[in-house]
Amino acid sequence: MLRPCSHGAAKYGIDAAEWRTHMCGLCLGLRDGHGQLARATTNVDAIVLSMLTEVQSAGAAERTTAGRCALRGMQRASVASANSPGVRLAATASLLLASAKVRDHVDDGDASVLARTPMAKAASRWAGQAQVSAQRIGLDVEPLVAALNMQTQLEQAAGDGTDALARLTAPTQLCASEFFAHTAVLADRPDNVDALRTAGWQFGRIAHLADAVQDYEADLARGRFNPLAATGTTMPQAYDLLRESDSRLREAVAQAELDAVPTVRWMLLDPLASVLRRLGQGIGTVVGHTCAVSHDHTDVRMDSRRTGHRRPGVGESLILIVGAYCTGYACCADHTQPCTGERKDAWYKNCDGMGCDGACGGDGSCCGGDCGCCDCCGCCDCSC
Repeated sequence: MLRPCSHGAAKYGIDAAEWRTHMCGLCLGLRDGHGQLARATTNVDAIVLSMLTEVQSAGAAERTTAGRCALRGMQRASVASANSPGVRLAATASLLLASAKVRDHVDDGDASVLARTPMAKAASRWAGQAQVSAQRIGLDVEPLVAALNMQTQLEQAAGDGTDALARLTAPTQLCASEFFAHTAVLADRPDNVDALRTAGWQFGRIAHLADAVQDYEADLARGRFNPLAATGTTMPQAYDLLRESDSRLREAVAQAELDAVPTVRWMLLDPLASVLRRLGQGIGTVVGHTCAVSHDHTDVRMDSRRTGHRRPGVGESLILIVGAYCTGYACCADHTQPCTGERKDAWYKNCDGMGCDGACGGDGSCCGGDCGCCDCCGCCDCSC
């Protein structure tokens, strides 16, 4: 989910290879601590734990020279030390989450009959290795393991409404919150523990819901469990929850005084803004949604509703053709927030506004450069 844009690194004065530095450190940390097979559990989102631990630590960042690797074009590289606290924490998270994911695939019957037994054994082995790794850094993962083991039961007992959805996302949120909080413990920053626990809780909900939104159509087509479909949560409701969590996460990061740290903005906050922007644009294609106001600012509030593949009726089509309303969050992104129907400035409409300080060039355009990405609003799109 967290894919920092290489074009955005320059504006913060960061070497774009910094992300790879942490990723390679995590991969080698898994190899050194748990064997070659453990490298398959490398979780790129867990890299943020290594980064958060490092930026909160008073000492110099630990680096080591890694050998040649095919994924680096057979080049050597300076990487985060496999023995650094942040890498060990990221390795613990990777092992634990990989174990839960593999076990979930086995329980869902996604794997062939012949593959289920070895997959289950791998999941058990990684769970055991995660517990060993956690003990080395003073993290109690037993509550996290218990919560993840309850996921299948929670899915089977899922009901309707946001409360039911909250119960489904709770295990992921608990894991993320404790991992985020432990970065402050390892960095000897007890004053940051509560704030980062809050940030992690919100990050967990974003990760769970973003996955549910992205997989919605595929899950329905394959008859797989999807938390949004199971709880009757509409796409607009899911997007509102995502934006709420993003806002609260940023507040928590600011409380820990990490929001102005360039690496945190580049590797955590900016990628989250991009995730929400992409999801918002995608949601606009599957949601029949009427904006709160018409172009003449007359209040025409109507309930948003999930339509799936249903085409708008004649009346709705006429409304869309004449442009009386905006449809979906992809369109609302062009408006000031909360949406009143007032359009953003031309240069601003390509950004969702999250983290944007308006510090653009003299020509008033924030989207420029060789790739045409937004450089000043924290919404670079790596696909460009």
